[in-house]
Amino acid sequence: MRSARSTADFINKLRIVEEECDESLFWLEVLIEARLVKASRLRNLMTEGEEILRIVVSSAKTARTST
Repeated sequence: MRSARSTADFINKLRIVEEECDESLFWLEVLIEARLVKASRLRNLMTEGEEILRIVVSSAKTARTST
């Protein structure tokens, strides 16, 4: 919570990260569906993005229940 002013601010920042991560995954899927990039080239990146998304969602849930 280093740059957040409060728990609510921290949760809000996590929501922004969640939205941005979700959007990034969406565009990676668009690249694959449009056949601009092979799925095999993006598989690791998408896996990592999904892991980050799960961590951020879990962190937000934890922060909400600890207030």
